[in-house]
Amino acid sequence: MPNIKSAKKRVDVTEKKSAQNKAIKSALKTQIKKFMTAVDAGDKETAEKLYPETVSAIDTAASKGILHKNNAANKKAKLAKKLAAIA
Repeated sequence: MPNIKSAKKRVDVTEKKSAQNKAIKSALKTQIKKFMTAVDAGDKETAEKLYPETVSAIDTAASKGILHKNNAANKKAKLAKKLAAIA
């Protein structure tokens, strides 16, 4: 444990931000899994409904710095390709 007041504060802030980042990343993974389940089942209607929500979750994570913008773009492109493939 740190002895200096500012270092103690940094530990608290880091723990809080890590928890927030973990929650956002977990929610993102869950959303992607929901979409992929619909795609794997061949349920185009559900997949089309979930696609905008999933893209929004990816954009949110990228804007908060949890995902790199190129990684987010790559994920969105892969999802779009999978959605188009179930036509």
